Amino acid sequence: MHLEDSELDHELVSMALEGDLGRDLTIQRVEDEEGFLTALRESPPHIVLSDFALPGYDGLSAFHAAHQLEPNLPFIIVTGAMGEEVAVDTLRQGVTDYILKARLERLAPAVNRALAEADARLSRERAEQEVRALNASLQLRLEEVERLRGTTERQNQRLEVQARQLEEALNLQKTFLAETSHELRTPLTALLGYLRRAEREAGGSQVLQDAQRVAENMTRLVNDLLQLSRGELVQSIEMHFVNLGNVLRQVGRDYGVEADAADCEIVGDPGRLTQVFANLVSNGIRVSGGPDKVQLVLNLRPGEAEVLVVDHGPGVPDDIKPRIFDKFYRGKEAGSAGLGLTIAQQVVTAHAGAIDVLDTPGGGATFRVRLPLPDDEGDEDFA
Repeated sequence: MHLEDSELDHELVSMALEGDLGRDLTIQRVEDEEGFLTALRESPPHIVLSDFALPGYDGLSAFHAAHQLEPNLPFIIVTGAMGEEVAVDTLRQGVTDYILKARLERLAPAVNRALAEADARLSRERAEQEVRALNASLQLRLEEVERLRGTTERQNQRLEVQARQLEEALNLQKTFLAETSHELRTPLTALLGYLRRAEREAGGSQVLQDAQRVAENMTRLVNDLLQLSRGELVQSIEMHFVNLGNVLRQVGRDYGVEADAADCEIVGDPGRLTQVFANLVSNGIRVSGGPDKVQLVLNLRPGEAEVLVVDHGPGVPDDIKPRIFDKFYRGKEAGSAGLGLTIAQQVVTAHAGAIDVLDTPGGGATFRVRLPLPDDEGDEDFA
């Protein structure tokens, strides 16, 4: 923008710029204060060239008006005459430069320099704004990190408290099991001795034999609980040929559940196997509500005997299945110390077998026990 009341001077300035400026040029001429202020508001220029003395207006007033609207707008005074003191005062007040009309060859370099400085200043300001924005963003992130760190520390503290409480609870449970097992061993040993004496004196009574068998199983269970409370594995497994069908049918009679089990000979410990299936059947009765909702099924498959303990209770949720055999784990339906399934798993594993839990069609849980068949029996049955 050129603030100039003389048409001739405007043409001279335009000619000086068009030849030497080295960039696209559009010059808007205004002649007075009103035109100048209107042009500033409606089409802000990149640079202002202004005569110093105009009718009713002056270059310094024009500079202050432009500076108020745009503080960084380059402003060069192009005048016919200016005393040194006046020139210094204009520069002191912030005018970018001044050029005498008698030396217009200096105008293009001065304009280029002023525009370059304005561009550099604009770039610097943008960079500073970006840096400030980045610093503000980093500050927010640091505050968020500190907040998350504080939250994590509080959560860790709560977890540590919960871990200590859990450890204390497990230690109390182990202590209780150990003390209870010790207390039960003495009366059970005495009871077993009385039953054996009564069985000898009665001459083979079936009722006394069954009572003696149950007492032996209870004694074994108490010993197992004591071992597991100490972190030891189930021991005292004596292997020999045993009719698995007889074991399952006996468990079925003891608990009043249906047992679909044909004769099947495997190598195992009949007492331990009885303990496994008695545990699974009693759990099934407890969670399903009665023996009529539990069934024992024996299936023969290539190389193995598969025993299914089927119940029609609430079932086992998928998220619990991986943990159900863990020591001291107790589900919502738990009524024990959480060691029965652990003992069952250890006994089955000692028989080179496997145990897992499946969903019963229609609702409920099915515990599946797979035990290996002797090689000669497997070859005979599935040849």
